[in-house]
Amino acid sequence: MTLASRAMSRRGLLKLAGGTATAGALMGASGCGLLGGSQSAGGGDGQVEKAKLKVGAMPVTDLAPLHLAVRNGIFKEEGLEVEIVTTSDGSAALTSTIGGDYDITYASYVPFFAAQARGVADLKIVADCGAGAPNTTTIMTSPSSKVRTPQDLAGKTIAISGPRTISELLVKATMRAYGVDFSKCEFAAIPFINMPAALQQGRVDAAILTEPFLTQAARASGAVPVADTNTGPLEDLPLTGYGATAKFTQENPKTVAAFQRAMDRAVAEAQDRSKIEPLLPEFAKIDEETAAIISLLKFNSRADATRLQRVPRLMKDFGFLDKEVDVAKMIVPPSPA
Repeated sequence: MTLASRAMSRRGLLKLAGGTATAGALMGASGCGLLGGSQSAGGGDGQVEKAKLKVGAMPVTDLAPLHLAVRNGIFKEEGLEVEIVTTSDGSAALTSTIGGDYDITYASYVPFFAAQARGVADLKIVADCGAGAPNTTTIMTSPSSKVRTPQDLAGKTIAISGPRTISELLVKATMRAYGVDFSKCEFAAIPFINMPAALQQGRVDAAILTEPFLTQAARASGAVPVADTNTGPLEDLPLTGYGATAKFTQENPKTVAAFQRAMDRAVAEAQDRSKIEPLLPEFAKIDEETAAIISLLKFNSRADATRLQRVPRLMKDFGFLDKEVDVAKMIVPPSPA
C-alpha cells in the first residue's frame, strides 16, 4: 500500500465513490473562545466606529461561519450590519479591499502575504478562517488515467486554479513531500468549477480539487484520489483568512474587535454541523445531497502567528516570495473581553 492510499481513509473513499457513508464535520476552533467572556456579545452598544461593513467573499464552504453569523444575528448583537459581497476570487477581492470597495475580505493567505511582501499595501489579518482537513483538498484524476500514485504525476499536466495560488503551492509541496520532481510538469490554470469536466474530457492528467468540486467530480465522473494534500508537512496548514488594510484597522479598532468577537461565536456554533449544513446550498450553490456528504475544512477564528508563519515560509521555499514576511506584525490581536 502506498503512502497516498494510506492517507485516504476507507471512509473517505466511500464518500468519494458516492456511497452512503457520511463524512463527519472536520472542524476545530483555534482559540475561538469556547469558554469565557469572548462568548458573550460585547459590542452591541452602538460604540463601533463603522456599523455597516462590506465583506468580500467567495461562494465556498469554508465561509459557513460567516454566513451563520449573518443569518443568526451574531453580527447584529455586536453592533454590526454585514453585507457579504460575492467575488470571483480571493485576489480580486483583495484588490477591491485595497482600493476601498470592501472593508474586510476573505482570501487564501497566499495573495495576502504576496501583496505584503511586494509592498502593494500594508495589510492586516483580522481573523483566521480555514485550515486543511483530510479529504478537503485532494489531487484527483479520471478513472481512465494511468495516474494512480503521486509518483505518476511527474511530467504530467495538472490543473491548478491559477499561477502562484494556494492550489499551485499545495500541489508542488505535496509532490515534494512524496519525493516527486514537479519541474517538468505543466500547470494548467483552470477554475475549480471547470476542473471536473477537464478531467473527464482528458484535457489534464490530474487536478487539485477542493470541496465541493471534489465530491462533485467523484460523483459525476468517478474521479479518483491520487494524493490528499493535508498530509505530512501540510497537515493542518492554514489556508484562508479575513484581512483588511492597516488603515482600516487603525481607524476602526472597535469595529474590528466586534467582527472578531462575532466570528469567535460563529465558529463555536459551527462545530455543530447541523447548524451550517442547511446554509451550504444557499451560498455555496450545491445541492442538499452534496452538502450532506462533503468534508469540511477546519473552521478557525483566532489567527496564530506560529501556525500562519508556515504559509509564507512555504511560499519562499517555492519561489512565491523573495523575502520573509513577519506574520506576527500583520495580525490584529483580539481585544480583551
